[in-house]
Amino acid sequence: MKNSKMTNTLTFECETGNYHTFCPISCVAWLYQKIEDSFFLVIGTKTCGYFLQNALGVMIFAEPRYAMAELEEPDISAQLNDYKELKRLCLQIKQDRNPSVIVWIGTCTTEIIKMDLEGMAPKLEAEIQTPIVVARANGLDYAFTQGEDTVLSAMVQRCPTSSVNEKQEQKSSLVLFGSLPTNVATQLNLELERCGLHVSGWLPSQRYVDLPVLNETVYVCGVNPFLSRTATTLMRRRKCKLISAPFPIGPDGTRAWLEKICSVFGVNPIGLVERENQIWESLQDYIDLVRGKSVFFMGDNLLEISLARFLVRCGMIVYEIGIPYLDKRFQAAELEFLEKTCHQLNVSMPRIVEKPDNYNQVQRIRELQPDLAITGMAHANPLEARGINTKWSVEFTFAQVHGFTNARDILELVTRPLRRNQALQNLGWNQLVKG
Repeated sequence: MKNSKMTNTLTFECETGNYHTFCPISCVAWLYQKIEDSFFLVIGTKTCGYFLQNALGVMIFAEPRYAMAELEEPDISAQLNDYKELKRLCLQIKQDRNPSVIVWIGTCTTEIIKMDLEGMAPKLEAEIQTPIVVARANGLDYAFTQGEDTVLSAMVQRCPTSSVNEKQEQKSSLVLFGSLPTNVATQLNLELERCGLHVSGWLPSQRYVDLPVLNETVYVCGVNPFLSRTATTLMRRRKCKLISAPFPIGPDGTRAWLEKICSVFGVNPIGLVERENQIWESLQDYIDLVRGKSVFFMGDNLLEISLARFLVRCGMIVYEIGIPYLDKRFQAAELEFLEKTCHQLNVSMPRIVEKPDNYNQVQRIRELQPDLAITGMAHANPLEARGINTKWSVEFTFAQVHGFTNARDILELVTRPLRRNQALQNLGWNQLVKG
């Protein structure tokens, strides 16, 4: 009965659910740390401030490089001059922190009251002589991780079109886009160097002043599946050539990502198959735990298809892949890879549900009774109360999941609830304690 909803071809459905996801302004959490000479100013209400305070958990003593421009009743009813207030705040930021760039993060409220951030920013930038980038990372239009997409898309416009010491004959270069911890980005750089390829730069760079050169001679490749807007901007505005590849999540995805980049540059990589096999061997203890177990993705961070493909390769049964937003063009290689993986292993393919209706999903979960549901925080406790093991999808966003060596971290997260229950059973508990 459980396999009745699964087919031999990928099926796509679109329901009418809202974006039941973490707020996209949370991208500030990792971007302000990644871009070391930046300052993020979130323009929103007290609710936005409470969310950031709780989600980021940064003590005031840490002096983080982000702040709230809090909109109150006079702002919303247009009784105050927005420009003057933002100018005062930006001058204070410049005096206290002297960043290389100030990023304004628009929220639901700035959308609703039609606040002209794009109109004010160039004028204020000219006055204070500090670049101001505007990103509308609001939860009305965007899901959780798409907040980063809006920021990077806006930053594309600020990247140079040529370098100072540019030679007459331009050669093709490679730029990777997507925010990763520095050590993970370094790992991917080294993997490409082993293949004989040099990475010219990253978007975002560690420092705003080191943004990569972007023009028609540059090949770009994404590391995250939620960056479709950035990819479109790179192609349309800077005429870059996009390398469509599966994403470097899991040993299989990392190898496929490297091979696709190498093929574009005419390089024959050596030892990738052996490297992938070594990683699979090192994961065997975890694979033994998950093989034959079932998983249901409710949808939250847009990493769902890549994670599902990796878990299918590990021997798990994926009933459903819920995803808030799916750009089939940007994820074409990943979707093809998922289909290929299912065919190779001779397993049924999961159905993919865009903008899932959570009520319908809960009914399907009740019917299918998966061993694990990967879900947003709002639904974790209710599902646990109904006897369903859960894992917060937000944990995969903040964990290091890219590259060969971080595949173990993915399985550590996936197996934690399963190992917990196994440990409780071994203790002789008749009823599993959910926590």
